Amino acid sequence: MDSGAPNGDGDENDATGGEAETPVACVRVPRAEGEATRRELAEAELIAESYEIAGEDGHLYIPVTDPAAVPEGLELATHAVGERERQTTPADLLGSEPSYERIGDVVLIDEDDPERARAIARAVVESDLPVETVLNKASKVKGEKRVREWELLAGEGTETVHREYGCEYLLDLAAVYFSPRLATERHRVTEQIREGERVFDMFAGVGPFVIPAAKRGATAVGCDVNGRAIEYLRENARRNGVADRVTAIEGDVREAADDYGNWADRIVMNLPHSADEFLETAIALAGDDCVIHYYDIQHEEDPFGPGERAIRAAAGGEYEVTVETRHTVRSYAPHEENICLDVRLER
Repeated sequence: MDSGAPNGDGDENDATGGEAETPVACVRVPRAEGEATRRELAEAELIAESYEIAGEDGHLYIPVTDPAAVPEGLELATHAVGERERQTTPADLLGSEPSYERIGDVVLIDEDDPERARAIARAVVESDLPVETVLNKASKVKGEKRVREWELLAGEGTETVHREYGCEYLLDLAAVYFSPRLATERHRVTEQIREGERVFDMFAGVGPFVIPAAKRGATAVGCDVNGRAIEYLRENARRNGVADRVTAIEGDVREAADDYGNWADRIVMNLPHSADEFLETAIALAGDDCVIHYYDIQHEEDPFGPGERAIRAAAGGEYEVTVETRHTVRSYAPHEENICLDVRLER
């Protein structure tokens, strides 16, 4: 479910606004760092909007929806906080809890029943959610450009602005692929990037790896076969003030990589159904000491083995291969896992 920033600009008081106080999971942060932390959590959609932010002993306690998704380095604590005045949700209007995702000011649903889909759309628009557009999935993600068809149930279009961990992305859901569910995973990877690195995203989309990499001081290259995605990537680089550190390339990365041989300190390969087909290109891009973030979807019995074996085979004797992290991103389907291997290649 969606959660975002609380109303106002973050000038929290020590007293909570509701009468009832409930012990909940919070991020505990010194008051001087409170606003920056609140914004970071809001952009990651981790703030529990049904509770107030509390203050005590020079610290703020910011309620969170998912403690496991809180970025490393932030302190978690259980603290009694007041409940906010309750807003009307789509569930209140429907009498049941609908399943939906939110990207920017657009709500996405996946309903086969047209009557149920229309009812959810009406409830979303009439609720207190700050959205006006509702889209229903009309196809699976398909084709080389990884796009899907949508049924417009409310609103006027499919373009929106999504905010995530201090970055904003303009995108058209009908023209590009984007998943808000991967926000925590993208943050996990980009937190590893150091200033001065050279980062190559082989399947960049609108830039959710490229833009934060550049904001951390990296020189970043993003490639994609989807020309619309590349247009948005260039626009998003401008929006986020990193156009001078971002190069966007339209085309097949196997051809575009010719100009970047032995260049990259870090490579992102987020094309989990077929990344193995591009490993030869990744090896050509890799510098003398390079980390590859390799995404795969495999059976739960051996989710990491196929990718690790493929990487070692592609590297041959040219690199020493070290798997630094075996990470499960999420469950993809029954008995299938979406995973990431963080692999270091050293000549």
